[in-house]
Amino acid sequence: MSLDTWIALFIACWVISLSPGAGAIASMSAGLHYGFWRGYWNAIGLQLALLLQIAIVAAGLGAVLATSELAFGLIKWFGVAYLVYLGWKQWVAPPSEIVAATGERPLGRPLTLVLRGFLVNASNPKAIVFILAVLPQFLDTRQPLLGQYLLMALTMVAVDLVVMAGYTGLAARVLRTLREPHQQRLLNRTFGGLFIAAAGLLATVRRTA
Repeated sequence: MSLDTWIALFIACWVISLSPGAGAIASMSAGLHYGFWRGYWNAIGLQLALLLQIAIVAAGLGAVLATSELAFGLIKWFGVAYLVYLGWKQWVAPPSEIVAATGERPLGRPLTLVLRGFLVNASNPKAIVFILAVLPQFLDTRQPLLGQYLLMALTMVAVDLVVMAGYTGLAARVLRTLREPHQQRLLNRTFGGLFIAAAGLLATVRRTA
């Protein structure tokens, strides 16, 4: 891969990562509830799913998903159901008495947050189709493909980790200002609504030929 091609990929990665989506919502939700360092485990899960999606495309399985109505639909509706579940959990979450009284954040289990981030990204079939459409444009077919896919994966993950750190950190700073139960309840319902809205958008996605 030439330097010019990599720079184009690098810029594209920033545009893709900065675009608001379910991953950004999940990162802000994690930062809001657990603070930056604990909530950032969610971003690790997002990247593990991204690596899986790139591997699927590199192995040629992405084309199968893109052409299979059944596979696409199963993954899509699982993603819709999971985002609705996250939205409902967020909507009914009670205000945190610990934060209100002492300013301390509740502790989330790292593996639980990693799994949550992984499922948010992995259950979006449109992401695989998108990667399938975009990544080949940066490939030099005259050169070995494995090294190019590894460089692409490293670039996409590195950029997305930085962007998700921004989303997580921004929400963690907001948490410091929340002391009243009604403020926390309003924010919980805002993020719950965003998760459900993301589920609604995913439900409208159709497989393209």
